[in-house]
Amino acid sequence: MAFEKVKEIIKESPAFTQLTDLAAERLGGKVLYATDDFFAEKENLIAPTRGIFITDKYTDRGKWMDGWESRRKRTPGHDWAVIQLATSGKITGFDIDTNFFLGNHPPHASIEAVNLESTDGITDWENVTWKEILPKSHLDAGSQNFYECESNEIFTHLRLHIYPDGGVARLRVYGEVFKNWDAVSTNQQIDLAATINGGQAIACNDMFFSDMSNLIMPNRGANMGDGWETKRNRTPNNRDWVILKLAHQGMVDSIIVDTCHFKGNYPDSCSIEACASDNDNVENADWKILLPQQKLNADFIHEFGNEINKGQVITHVRLNIFPDGGVSRLRIFGKIVK
Repeated sequence: MAFEKVKEIIKESPAFTQLTDLAAERLGGKVLYATDDFFAEKENLIAPTRGIFITDKYTDRGKWMDGWESRRKRTPGHDWAVIQLATSGKITGFDIDTNFFLGNHPPHASIEAVNLESTDGITDWENVTWKEILPKSHLDAGSQNFYECESNEIFTHLRLHIYPDGGVARLRVYGEVFKNWDAVSTNQQIDLAATINGGQAIACNDMFFSDMSNLIMPNRGANMGDGWETKRNRTPNNRDWVILKLAHQGMVDSIIVDTCHFKGNYPDSCSIEACASDNDNVENADWKILLPQQKLNADFIHEFGNEINKGQVITHVRLNIFPDGGVSRLRIFGKIVK
């Protein structure tokens, strides 16, 4: 059902939270404007991780809060903020997270969206032709508020309304990256696995310490938690693995395996397999060796070129690590095949 709130009795997050957070700061999302962020800055809305609470921390304006918080409104109207998505995309669902906002959360929120080629010259966000994609909906205090979105349109910017005022810790905007592949030349080398291009981490056997999706985020890892790390495995000859769906089918030219920050817990070695499939049910696909098993070093950028079995048109890759450990980033550089 459109805009149906996920029932509170469901303990696990809805399936759409496995999609890309199109608004994420770490991907390049930005909060461009807010009517009021007196108590807590608007930029916190799209920060990584859930908001935290520090009991005795105050600012000269009041209690420090890890989120976006406006002052108590004493005039008609309500507050709102404009978010520029990191990349254009189709939105599937939202998480309007009021974590630690207990006596100061907004009782309701709504969301509008628009597709803009450029924001040059925009000085009045109220005059933009917004389209409502989440009607005014109830928010619970101190909790993740999940809502589905059934719009199939491509959007670049959102406007989050809160009624009438208060604090929201985080806004997550889950969906699918849209990239105009007609504008990408078959001679142009790109990172076929990168999240910002539409790549996705779709399965792994273990991500005990940190999430598999970190592998294909921009930049180098910020710390040891900003990577994919499995637990210690005592099984002889163990292999941990993660499967990535490429943004577009293509042929690989070079690969980077980065163990940044992983010093006492990097894998001893790795290999990469690849396959071509028209769906994501690939665990039993016809996997072929793309990169034969290679020794790895701690906290190091490993670049592979001549070692790669080139010439395969592929849609998915499987990174194998032996026996376990952490990898910060995986880059699959190549050219698309149309």
